[in-house]
Amino acid sequence: MKGFLVAGTASGVGKTTATLAIIASFRRRGLAVQPFKSGPDFLDAGHHTRIAGRTARNLDTWMLSAQANRDVIRHASHGADVLVAEGMMGLFDGKDGSSETGSSAEIAKLLKLPVVLVLDAGKIARSIAAVVLGFELFDAELPLAGVILNRVANHRHFCMLKAAIESACKTPVLGWLPREPAVAIPERHLGLQTVEEGVTGGALENLIDTLADLANKHLDINNLMNLECGLNLKPEVLPVLRKARDQIRVGIARDRAFSFYYEDNLDLLQQHGATLVPFSPMHDRCLPPDLDALYLAGGYPELYAAQISENAAMLSAIREFVASDRPVYAECGGMIFLSQQLISRDGTTYPMVGVLPFEIEMTGRLVDFGYVTVELTDDCLLGRVGTVLRGHSFHYSRISNEFQAATNYQVQYSLSGRTKSEGYRLGNMLASYMHLHFRTEQNIARNFIETAITNRTAKVVPQ
Repeated sequence: MKGFLVAGTASGVGKTTATLAIIASFRRRGLAVQPFKSGPDFLDAGHHTRIAGRTARNLDTWMLSAQANRDVIRHASHGADVLVAEGMMGLFDGKDGSSETGSSAEIAKLLKLPVVLVLDAGKIARSIAAVVLGFELFDAELPLAGVILNRVANHRHFCMLKAAIESACKTPVLGWLPREPAVAIPERHLGLQTVEEGVTGGALENLIDTLADLANKHLDINNLMNLECGLNLKPEVLPVLRKARDQIRVGIARDRAFSFYYEDNLDLLQQHGATLVPFSPMHDRCLPPDLDALYLAGGYPELYAAQISENAAMLSAIREFVASDRPVYAECGGMIFLSQQLISRDGTTYPMVGVLPFEIEMTGRLVDFGYVTVELTDDCLLGRVGTVLRGHSFHYSRISNEFQAATNYQVQYSLSGRTKSEGYRLGNMLASYMHLHFRTEQNIARNFIETAITNRTAKVVPQ
């Protein structure tokens, strides 16, 4: 199958713009494009999904085993003509500075994806050849398929850059992109603006056209279309493991405030018998009927705290659901939603659902950033004691008060090595700052659904 990975020399060089432009150009040619994002990133994946018209998936060699990554790409590739993956940070950046673990380079080698390297050429001329040559020599096992030069001033500037690279390097130049404000995605404290906040309808079609026009005018699309993924990608279709009569209705919080889901988590829940029922904590006055469980994702509740706190009917519905002891799983923003209150940077206090015994305050810096290893210290919604899971932590908030609550996680942070007790449990509710990938352990989704089935069965009154 055709496919490649778009990487960068560093964060912020424009690899997301290049990736979206390539996807838009491929779609204009009638190709079904399956997008992927390397690393624990929900935001870029959402934009890929919007432009490709197919749900993006995350690839990650630290959170997931080699086989799990292969399973992700095989499952998602069903029906696709070409795969386009976007790397994270710089090509060789990963878990630490001494190995390629968790890096885009490791993913490219594992999945046999040619690498297209994006460079920021906005303030450079002949020196760009030294940068490309350094990337060529750093890892001889990772041949580069080409380079794309971003933020180029004009065609004359591009010709100078191209001549410099061709004089010293073997990697082909596959084109350039100018600065184009029309395709810029606004950023904030967690990264790019979410896709839920972006353009829709005719404006979205105009954006796709603008991206495709950029790629067609400035990039060597024919050569990009001919790049081959070397992995045997016989499509894998996930079987449904439960009969229709055992279907479990899982409410999925999804709106501008809550959107950070690994799509594979949702796939696995469906495979084990879940019917996913979306709802909006911001706008809906009540939960969908006949739900057996809730999954509350992360996102930006702090940006919409006023709307969330004013929706008293939904806050009450969530409280009643938790009190019914039906399973509730909440990550990061979802945990904030379940707390007593959220305190903004300016000191404004917003009431939340109020089922967790703590308050959350927003901070001006990242708190406990990075990959995490989670060991379950007790049986809970996601598995048995001793089970080891992996995920990541990324938030600009903290618990601000003293409290008492049962915990089910022993968390180790990969960057600092620090450990702490986390994973707050109340009955069948489990809430945490950690974003866990369900493919890190094969029984997570099954345990979640079996808890919901057991709970539902126990509440059935014999006729």
